[in-house]
Amino acid sequence: MKMLTMACAIALGLSLVAAAPLAQAQDTHPATTQSAAATTVAPKLHAAMRALWQGHIDHTRAYAVAVQAGDKAAQAKAADATVANAKDIANAVAGFYGEAAGKGILDLLAGHWSGVKAMTDAQKAGNTAAHDKAMQDLTTNADAIAKFLAGANPNLTEDGVRGLLIRHIGDHEAQISQLMRGDSKGEATTWTHMQAHMNTLADALSDAIAKQFPDKAQ
Repeated sequence: MKMLTMACAIALGLSLVAAAPLAQAQDTHPATTQSAAATTVAPKLHAAMRALWQGHIDHTRAYAVAVQAGDKAAQAKAADATVANAKDIANAVAGFYGEAAGKGILDLLAGHWSGVKAMTDAQKAGNTAAHDKAMQDLTTNADAIAKFLAGANPNLTEDGVRGLLIRHIGDHEAQISQLMRGDSKGEATTWTHMQAHMNTLADALSDAIAKQFPDKAQ
């Protein structure tokens, strides 16, 4: 179970400059050195990884919905849930790789959430400059997360992981924009894509981790 938690943890890079069309495009590079298709080698690992990724987008979406509604209490609750999740992930990584690695992933997760939060707040306020700055920060953060994950797992490619994260941030951007505009139909489509992409990303990372730790991944 500890390994499952660690595996999910090391994968979250949570949530990147991409418009909606880019978010819908196919990946240019595979995330793993082999096919990233879902496997049945470690089904519990795959299930746990998917659950964590889905939880990430559930919390960030809840924050955006609360911001759009002007519900401060709900905003705080969603933000706290996102931060708590990031801390749990960092603690799990630290338990397996050491405190330095735990701090490293926590800093990266904090950067991702900070960017998503800033982008959400900027879209609500109609602040284009702040929105653009948040997207730039998210892109830089995606580069760092891809480097971290590829460095930790030789079965991952930096370009592949970065591509998955860029698409993830494109989904964040599109979804937040639609929520702020009250485009429920468009957001529903984006949400469906977003959930599917989280599974794609989770499966690619699960495959890589199962190959790196074949015994523990079971």
